[in-house]
Amino acid sequence: MTFRGRFGWLVVYAAAFGFLEAAVVVYLRELTYPEGFTFPLRLLPERLGWIEVAREAATLVMLLGAAALAARGRWGRFGAFAVAFGVWDLVYYAALRVLLGWPSSWATWDVLFLIPGIWTGPVSSAAAVALLLVVCGGLIWRRAADGHTPRPRAWHFAAALGSLVLLLTAFLANHALVLEGGVPVRFPWALWASGAIVGLLAFWDLFLKRA
Repeated sequence: MTFRGRFGWLVVYAAAFGFLEAAVVVYLRELTYPEGFTFPLRLLPERLGWIEVAREAATLVMLLGAAALAARGRWGRFGAFAVAFGVWDLVYYAALRVLLGWPSSWATWDVLFLIPGIWTGPVSSAAAVALLLVVCGGLIWRRAADGHTPRPRAWHFAAALGSLVLLLTAFLANHALVLEGGVPVRFPWALWASGAIVGLLAFWDLFLKRA
């Protein structure tokens, strides 16, 4: 199958998976937030909470598995995973908008993920990361398919780790507050932007500057 064919099928898979994720959340909200989702967070019973965390872990495994089948080589698979994750997340929010009329705006706060803690932030913060993953992941995958083999140096690994830490810190900033029943109102956009910029600098140097 050509690169376009593999790319297209991975996008179709991720989009279907995003809809499936939205359907699960529709069911959960019907049970826990029949009047509509809002903070403070209503925690699931402990047993169900662990099942939900395991479901999210399984989601990552399924996206990794699809990427591993769609692409060749570690860089190609890394790019394919980024594309799959980004499409999955974007379609998830689009499906919730169609099914529930939610979120009402890009500024709406949401619980984004549960591993390793409770991620919260405006929907726009998650959607922007997802869009970057699709664009950058697609370019990485395309370049890998064309035979490009980047040679990362120590600063590239440091930048990637720094980007991940900054973004995680931003998304987990309100973990304790939400866990204690608080309502998040401030998102650390400076940390988020710093993480995105650091990651993009490493990406540009490895995959665009050396094109």
